[in-house]
Amino acid sequence: MTFVIAGGGLAAAKAAEALREQGFDGRLVLIGDEPHLPYERPPLSKDYLQGGSERDKIFVHDAAWYATHDVDLRQATTVIGVDRDARQLSLSRGERLGYDKLLLATGARPRRLPLPGADLDGVLYLRTVDDSERLRATLATVSRVVIIGAGWIGLEVAAAARAAGVAVSVLEAERQPLLRALGAQIASVFAGLHREHDVDLRLGVRVSEITGERGKADGVRLADGTHLPADVVIVGIGAVPNTGLAVEAGLEVDDGIVVDAALRTSDPHIFAAGDVAGAHHPVLGRRIRVEHWANALNQPAVAARSMLGQEAAYDKLPYFYTDQYDLGMEYIGLALPGNNDDVVVRGDLGSREFIAFWLDGDRVTAGMNVNIWEVTDQVEALIRAAGPVDRARLADPGVPLDQVGA
Repeated sequence: MTFVIAGGGLAAAKAAEALREQGFDGRLVLIGDEPHLPYERPPLSKDYLQGGSERDKIFVHDAAWYATHDVDLRQATTVIGVDRDARQLSLSRGERLGYDKLLLATGARPRRLPLPGADLDGVLYLRTVDDSERLRATLATVSRVVIIGAGWIGLEVAAAARAAGVAVSVLEAERQPLLRALGAQIASVFAGLHREHDVDLRLGVRVSEITGERGKADGVRLADGTHLPADVVIVGIGAVPNTGLAVEAGLEVDDGIVVDAALRTSDPHIFAAGDVAGAHHPVLGRRIRVEHWANALNQPAVAARSMLGQEAAYDKLPYFYTDQYDLGMEYIGLALPGNNDDVVVRGDLGSREFIAFWLDGDRVTAGMNVNIWEVTDQVEALIRAAGPVDRARLADPGVPLDQVGA
């Protein structure tokens, strides 16, 4: 039996680990298009970007682990085609490789800015370790940066740039940063945080072009004619799942590779996990695609069981975290699309010590603890219980979270 994993990130490495732990003793091939060992991405916009950790710390396993566990690791190699009838892969080096089961863990790529000047030198994106190292070196030598996009990546990079003493402007088309993720009330907390750290946060603006001279970016022009000079322009406007292989192979794709709760695609021999997988979630009752570390960490164990023919379902709630300046945050669950403004707050937004709960009627769908720790399990229990809560008791710090039921 030959199992192949296409992808070189956390999900791919954890899938190889899970398969060996669960007793698969056949041929196991892991194919990644980067020249590096599989690595984790969160540090790339956090401590690694700020020089707070060594490169070896980002790797999921060292090189010896793959040899010891008999994993055929193919670095700097790309899967360029899937022949489902023959169960064969075409590789970038001209080889054809057969498989019995295939896991697609191809991740996502940065959404590109479709504007004049976007291809100038000095327009940077952040996705890979090479991107992070280039950006870290850049922040050590420049004095002004403009960041396009006030999502998680844009704001974490802004915090890193301010820590390096660089002047920062952040441009966002929405009226608040993180508006679609958090809603207006909680998003305003992050707007205030960055303004307190002297970030020039410009909201509700449109970018018309990136300007430059001699092929090098020198600033950003807004639709109203305003020109913001910059030594470098950083773009963080979201990510696009790498579904090309799946599309060409005729698998079902809809904002990611469509998989069931067992992470099976429309082909019984092919599975998907991580950023690229749009999976049915048995607790939330809908299909979701999550681009966060916990998904890439935990989904592969379920995918491995499914590949081995065992019953399995991925039902962990979405989870992510961020650290910006003196703000640390954990978020669990998932607010309903378009329903981010129905929020109950326990604590003080002004001091940035609170728990926010997103509700659908009288039921908690998500929670975020800011500078308050060891409550994630309790918030998760509320979400899973799916029972009615009393909003006044939910907002009262004196009422234990296991006693907020209506």
